[in-house]
Amino acid sequence: MEHWTPRRTGDRTPSTGSPAQGERDPIQDTPVQTSARVIAVVNQKGGVGKTTTAVNLAASIAAAERPVLLVDLDPQANASSAYGIASPEAQLYNVLSGESTLPQVTVATELGHLQLVPAGPDLAGAEIELVSVEARETRLREALAEVLPYYDFVIIDCPPSLSLLTLNALCAADSVLIPLQCEYYALEGLARLQDTVDRVRESLHPDLQMEGIVLTMMDRRANLSRQVEDEVRSHFGEQVFATVIPRNVRLSEAPSHGKPILLYDIASKGARAYLDLAGELMHKHPGAPRKPPALPPSHQAN
Repeated sequence: MEHWTPRRTGDRTPSTGSPAQGERDPIQDTPVQTSARVIAVVNQKGGVGKTTTAVNLAASIAAAERPVLLVDLDPQANASSAYGIASPEAQLYNVLSGESTLPQVTVATELGHLQLVPAGPDLAGAEIELVSVEARETRLREALAEVLPYYDFVIIDCPPSLSLLTLNALCAADSVLIPLQCEYYALEGLARLQDTVDRVRESLHPDLQMEGIVLTMMDRRANLSRQVEDEVRSHFGEQVFATVIPRNVRLSEAPSHGKPILLYDIASKGARAYLDLAGELMHKHPGAPRKPPALPPSHQAN
């Protein structure tokens, strides 16, 4: 498999693995613009709709023709399988270990404006290997630096734990988006997560912002769901997105088909909710439609 690394505008020096004859140079398709907004989707509690939110928010932004890079930082690789990618030949582990650059492991998806950095089980070993590495918490930030001009948004799907991988995401991100399930125990986990974000700000990344809290798995027929929503909105105010993600069977089914909800059932309540959430996010960070960087034919969606 042949790869190449995107070059900055004006840099005509050969890059690793130059494009073969007939292949397109990514620089020609996407001029350098304002750096991407990097958003870490984080919650140390599993089963709260974290990966569902990362996958479908990225897809919904791409549907507006804004270039998006989805980074699967979870060793379970659910964000990768949600796009039909399993056992990738090259994955994020190869980047964090220094074997590859980010462009060399990036793959296309069925959505033309969405590209993916897949994960695999090997990623779990990265935490052990990085323990003795200098500046281990900034490996992802360093890897992302060269591709940020080519995307409007980078969405990072974090593992459901406050681990070294999650710390890498927080150090790489401009902001944190927290999916919060509408149940009592979710509020306790939110307090712990806020404490972690505050510590990262104090010691490693003072510019880290709160992108917002998105309420997930909402069942308006349940009193508890409504009470949790009222409490969160009362306490956090405008930090809570207006859009609420409902419990939706179609959202649960989509990953088993290797598709985001927009490609599985765009008429579903779940699809409409994530389109609304993406609309809120893009209103905060406006931009014009543009193409994502070109990828080699071997990196295209099947």
